[in-house]
Amino acid sequence: MGIALLALVLGSCGALKSSGTGSDRPGPEAVAGKPAESDSSRISTMMHFLASDELQGRDTGSEGIERAAAYLEAKMREFGISPYFQTYRDTLSNSKEVAYNIVGVLEGSDPELKDEYLVIGAHYDHIGLLPPKDGDAIANGANDNASGTSTVLELARILSGQGAPRRSLIFAFFSAEERGLLGSRHLARVLKERGIDLYAMLNFEMTGVPMSGRDYLVYLTGFERSNLAGICNAYGGADLVGFLETAREYNLFQRSDNYAFFEEFNVPSHTFSTFDFQNYAYYHQAGDEASRMDFVHMAALVNRMAPVIRSIADAGEREIKGN
Repeated sequence: MGIALLALVLGSCGALKSSGTGSDRPGPEAVAGKPAESDSSRISTMMHFLASDELQGRDTGSEGIERAAAYLEAKMREFGISPYFQTYRDTLSNSKEVAYNIVGVLEGSDPELKDEYLVIGAHYDHIGLLPPKDGDAIANGANDNASGTSTVLELARILSGQGAPRRSLIFAFFSAEERGLLGSRHLARVLKERGIDLYAMLNFEMTGVPMSGRDYLVYLTGFERSNLAGICNAYGGADLVGFLETAREYNLFQRSDNYAFFEEFNVPSHTFSTFDFQNYAYYHQAGDEASRMDFVHMAALVNRMAPVIRSIADAGEREIKGN
């Protein structure tokens, strides 16, 4: 979650071508034989890599985030997700450091609906190294936002394994979120310039630990700005998506990567999260480790959200409406 939120949390909680080489096109065998659901073991493996000490906190422009980007590219290829641009890498035009989003697409199958797009995203950068505390200087960024990144990876795997939906799905992993939402601002502008018909943007941020005392699994930022929560609950169960007052109080709608797409396209663009300002005390700290994550919870969220997204993508009409 963006650096602009740091003071609030501490108070509450105590370009089109890549510089890479080679073909990124996946082979047809990449999607064969996938399990239909996620599980805690798969989530754990992803999280322990993305939030490992070896990646040094995935700061923008660092060697660690380069390794994370290569990992995401390999996963997209493995899952049969094609690059949206010439390659998976989308070089940022608004970053002082060399940085790139990782962007793939699952093209829709319906001749009339495939030119409508859903963007499903998460930022994969974090803040890198901090002054040492108790001998640890690495801000691993497990909850923020290896959790959202792993969630989107698993959604991509499951949805691609089900064959092409009617509408097209763009899977986007943003860099430089912690520098001021730079990755999402860049991609939203580029997609706008390309004239795509964006239906909605669904972002995942800090989904690694469950909320307590709630009668729903995940909250939605900008809850009142569209009927997305109701659509999700109609497809996924009434206890799936709820309203968090603190999210409105702190205006989280404008503090994550959904907001750039709302600004550029004025379509429903929201973030799903389970960080409620009381259930996790390690925001932007060295203690934000994979070992503190609840992988059963994360797998459950993926398994609840995957059929929702598929249903939205396959619906005959645009059901999500802005308020």
